Amino acid sequence: SWLKQKREEKGLSLRDVAELVGRHHSVIGKMEQDRRKIDVVEFVEYCLALEIDPTEGIQLIKEAVLSSP
Repeated sequence: SWLKQKREEKGLSLRDVAELVGRHHSVIGKMEQDRRKIDVVEFVEYCLALEIDPTEGIQLIKEAVLSSP
């Protein structure tokens, strides 16, 4: 949901981001909906396309892992 929020803040559609990262828009949608796992390289590419800091997202992932039972 963080990636989707950041994309929407930039005013970009799924198709816009898909074009920036060279993926089909359905792949981007699945990534945002947590229906498809992404590797760290894809995550960084997505963040760079949105011109956002990937470490912010990594920190949120770390916090989620630490707070889960």
